[in-house]
Amino acid sequence: MEFGKIIEVPLKEVWAGEATHFTPWLATNLELLSEKLGLELELEGVEASAGDFSADIIAKDVATNRRVIIENQFGGTDHRHLGQILTYSSVLNANVVIWLVEKIRPEHKSAIDFLNHNLKDTLQIFAVEANVIRIDDSKPAFGLKVVCLPAESAIASPTASAEATETQEKYRTYYQSLLDELRNVHRFTNARAAQPQNWYTFASDNSKVYKYSTAFAQGGRVRVETYIDCGDKARNEAIFDVLFAQRETIDAAYGAQLEWDKLEAKRACRIAIYRDGDIDAESEVLVEIKRWVVNNLLRMRQILPPFLEQAIVRVNAAEHAQPPGPDLEQT
Repeated sequence: MEFGKIIEVPLKEVWAGEATHFTPWLATNLELLSEKLGLELELEGVEASAGDFSADIIAKDVATNRRVIIENQFGGTDHRHLGQILTYSSVLNANVVIWLVEKIRPEHKSAIDFLNHNLKDTLQIFAVEANVIRIDDSKPAFGLKVVCLPAESAIASPTASAEATETQEKYRTYYQSLLDELRNVHRFTNARAAQPQNWYTFASDNSKVYKYSTAFAQGGRVRVETYIDCGDKARNEAIFDVLFAQRETIDAAYGAQLEWDKLEAKRACRIAIYRDGDIDAESEVLVEIKRWVVNNLLRMRQILPPFLEQAIVRVNAAEHAQPPGPDLEQT
């Protein structure tokens, strides 16, 4: 049997420039980092302003709504970039930093481990080595190796009582079980670490317009929803109105009567289903709630996207068909 020779290729031989070529490429391929780190990354911006400086990539962890900074670097780690990631996280109020380099020096690994241990309640830092290899004359293959991981932490606001902390831990335990099943059994999410919060959000195939979510809502109810939010209230409502006009068809396809909420006081709109439930319920009831949540998240992902995409197309077409306004007379 003949074996090929593995050849390591410097990143600069594949991408001519870190800022001009590699960063834009990574920004359109964030799922590689999402899968590796157990996050649900959604792009927010490239070369984002941070005072007199600019961060390579700004993203959001959809599952927890945390801001994420991604700093790229060809070659090995250095003191300048270590200072930059701390500066960016402070200026941009980020909870997560990903330092992506070709080689992490031992002294910088030690520094990041130290920071993760001492800042675990406010900041999480991932240090990741990126590499490209070829086997003989094959196409290049991109790889990631996680060198530093954050310490386990809630990264949540401090609570005023032991009772609140106990409730947070109940949420963490419940959602950890939910995430593990959604990730390992159904491949619904990349998220790995639950947070002590009463809600969780999940990416969709078109997260810029809609996402999936579940929460322990007020009034002793549990909610699973599709949350429509493209950043513009008028457009969210236009998409919702197209869907609402088809609600009987959608409800029939779903197999249950959904609740349609335009959320007049908020920017977003919601299509949801509810059941009774509370985080303080007995363990066997929480197992039943989790089963219900999983089934409805999977059902929403199966049924709603075709209707949503058609609604988005119709709203886009209507916007483009609108005639321009009259010219203003010159005075």
